Amino acid sequence: MRRIISILLENEAGALSRVVGLFAQRNYNIESLTVAATEDETLSRLTLTTFATDRQIEQITKQLNKLIEIVKLVDLTEGEHVERELMLIKVKAVGAQRAEVKRTADVFRGQIIDVAHGAYTIQLTGTSDKLDAFIRSMAETVVLEVVRSGVAGLSRGEKVLSL
Repeated sequence: MRRIISILLENEAGALSRVVGLFAQRNYNIESLTVAATEDETLSRLTLTTFATDRQIEQITKQLNKLIEIVKLVDLTEGEHVERELMLIKVKAVGAQRAEVKRTADVFRGQIIDVAHGAYTIQLTGTSDKLDAFIRSMAETVVLEVVRSGVAGLSRGEKVLSL
């Protein structure tokens, strides 16, 4: 099952490598990882996605909580949450294909952010499933390059991950 874990950790050198090392030692794969400083400059928020069973997630969270740099963590998939991912995709667009690429981007509420002689760069935000669907819809178009930010997520309502 796909899980989204959000972690508040101390904003210091080596903290991220210890979290990633914990996953590597136990042979768990991290599907996506985003991390940045919070409004409190001493803390960073790390959001990662992984595929794991309930038992594996329990083991992961117990091990993460033992790390001294971890201040607090929550499994966002245990409750209602909002998640978004950003994707930039560069596709070949020449002749009549340009109009079709633009229509497809519009359907997915994407924005063409760069126009070159033979290519469009499109920005898209949404769930990972939406971004995957957009890539599949580009099957007739040559995809030149793709970069994705990884999932960022928050719990819905009044539930917050803070001190």
